[in-house]
Amino acid sequence: MIKIKAVIFDMDGVLIEAKDWHYEALNKALDLFGMSISRYDHLVTFDGLPTRKKLEMLSLENGLSPKLHSFINELKQQFTMEIVNNSCKPRFYHEYALSKLKNQGYKLAVASNSVRNSVKTMLTKAALMEYVEFFISNQDVKKGKPDPEMYIKSIKKLNLESKECMIIEDNENGIRAARASGAFVMEVDLVEDVNYQNIIEHIKMIENEKED
Repeated sequence: MIKIKAVIFDMDGVLIEAKDWHYEALNKALDLFGMSISRYDHLVTFDGLPTRKKLEMLSLENGLSPKLHSFINELKQQFTMEIVNNSCKPRFYHEYALSKLKNQGYKLAVASNSVRNSVKTMLTKAALMEYVEFFISNQDVKKGKPDPEMYIKSIKKLNLESKECMIIEDNENGIRAARASGAFVMEVDLVEDVNYQNIIEHIKMIENEKED
């Protein structure tokens, strides 16, 4: 019998509408060096990857000097924080979902390909930090998504088996990582999809399917 005991959330595009923020911030930094990522490439190729991985790909495909990686990364983080401080606000349906799930005994965690400071700042400004047991950033693992390391690490930290966890993800790289961890996966398209009703229905569907 399957019993879901924890929900692990991706952050960008799941709990925080930050996809465009990362895209705009990185392009603002790249623009200083006469380079940019097209909207199409962002959505199809780069979405959900850590900034350092995006820069490595730009070096291979577009000739960006690797010597600039650290500087561009620092600029990108600064620009991201400017956007976050202006735009990141609580959403009632997320606060309601996480508070209700926590009250029902589910363990909650966040695993994000963003850097630690970004995750902490966004979850705090979105008023969600109090509901999660912990968060894991790309600085807490050797390999970011699509590698499953951060999800496997989250499951171990929760002291649970993979089949006792449901991961909520929105992009191809994250979904690949989530599935490779062995956990169940709820795929969403919009942050609005991440509400209590949808989450609890997906949990019940998983549990009922495995009982049949």
